[in-house]
Amino acid sequence: MVEKHRTSPTVDVEETDNIDDADYWVVAWIYIAYGVIIFLGKIAEFFAFITGKRYVHTPKGYAPLFVEFEYFYQRRLYGRIRDCWDRPICSMPGAWIDVMLRANKHYSDPLLLTGEKKRCLNLGSYNYLGFAQNEGPIAESVVESIYQYGTFTCSSPSDIGTTTPLRLLEQETARFVGKEDALVFEMGFATNSGSLPALIGKGGLIISDSLNHASLATGCKATGTKVRVFRHNDTRHLEDIIRESIIQGQPKTHRPWTSILIIVEGIYSMEGEILHLAEIVRIKKKYGCYLYVDEAHSIGALGPHGRGVCDHYGVDPADVDILMGTFTKSFGSIGGYIAADKSLIDHLRQSTFAYVYASSMSAPCAMQACAALRVILGEDGTDLGQRKIKQLKDNSNFFREALREMGFTILSNKDSPVIPLMLYNPSKIARFSRLAFERHIAVVVVGYPATPLTSPRTRFCISASHSREDLEWALEQISYIGDKLNLKHKKKTFLFF
Repeated sequence: MVEKHRTSPTVDVEETDNIDDADYWVVAWIYIAYGVIIFLGKIAEFFAFITGKRYVHTPKGYAPLFVEFEYFYQRRLYGRIRDCWDRPICSMPGAWIDVMLRANKHYSDPLLLTGEKKRCLNLGSYNYLGFAQNEGPIAESVVESIYQYGTFTCSSPSDIGTTTPLRLLEQETARFVGKEDALVFEMGFATNSGSLPALIGKGGLIISDSLNHASLATGCKATGTKVRVFRHNDTRHLEDIIRESIIQGQPKTHRPWTSILIIVEGIYSMEGEILHLAEIVRIKKKYGCYLYVDEAHSIGALGPHGRGVCDHYGVDPADVDILMGTFTKSFGSIGGYIAADKSLIDHLRQSTFAYVYASSMSAPCAMQACAALRVILGEDGTDLGQRKIKQLKDNSNFFREALREMGFTILSNKDSPVIPLMLYNPSKIARFSRLAFERHIAVVVVGYPATPLTSPRTRFCISASHSREDLEWALEQISYIGDKLNLKHKKKTFLFF
């Protein structure tokens, strides 16, 4: 089997040892399944039209506000299985959660709470290090900050919204990731979408990984500059694009680019793959580019000290111009940050609308992230942080390899806590989710438009709060579901480079 996205000849084999690919017959059945579903949906649309029950898409005389196929997909495909998403919980997002049950009489009716709840093993939250809890020293420091600072600020940090916990968090974050200074935002999505326009403008070039997060894509569009995309994690293709872009220069004028910015992620959230950082740093230095790394899923979860992808590969943080991350995953809080040289951070404080025009992060949330940082660093006087980092790594590798041995198709690199299991057939999206829920496992299933139309999957997120017994029990249930849905596509994977 040929691996699609790992084509750079400079990448070591051990970095690409865990990416499975689909057999051709599996891909063929995907298209057949979608053909059947769309055909039946169109028949239903036809009968709805002749019986006068057709949905009114666009009022007469008005231009359409949406794409016809997307509306058809949402109504006839997603609408029938929407009970598999947005399930509310009534507990902390720890290893086990209480899920509130919902029901409706017809798939088009709204889902209503029944008043019942179900205890489930949580394999879907981003609580990588298990800091999302309501007891212990971290929770106590958060409660104390509420009494001292209140629960919100009602002002931007550039005005009067900078609190002591917020500034302390910025300093601790910069020290943690190895940069001179850091800027903290109240929202992770806005950290990317609102800051990129302040980093590059007319005459610049952005080169972005094809599977970058929507927040990065939104930020790239907002810059108004030229954007080129390279194949996912393919450093050879990246270098080809950079070389060609430098030779050709800007469109029409062919003048040199004012700057070239490479944008990548530490761990890709839908694939669980880890960035080839060392190779990209080499390319960036060779051609004089700037490098922006989104560490939303890798900060706290990768590296022997939890410092992210630089720590994982032993790369000097000074070789990465801009390190972005969030506090919503490993730290159990909200918001995001950008860490870089002080001169760049000073520029962003005055120019990014995600900071200047947004409310400041609340003091309790800043204290939560700051206290979690200190635990990871061991500055709380314990080794709890190191034990959590090791537990997360052991749990992730154990769970991933066990799934592979069962014969599932897995997209994930070693040490990554994000482990996607490929479903392929669209009819299995809801079936997998419902069977897992029946067996008291809460999972996240993902389909179009979050993934390509032919690549639906379930995405497991492993936590340090999971015990080995929890994972072994979950594997037994998942193996049963895999047999029932015929998801064990292979028993052994061969990769050629």
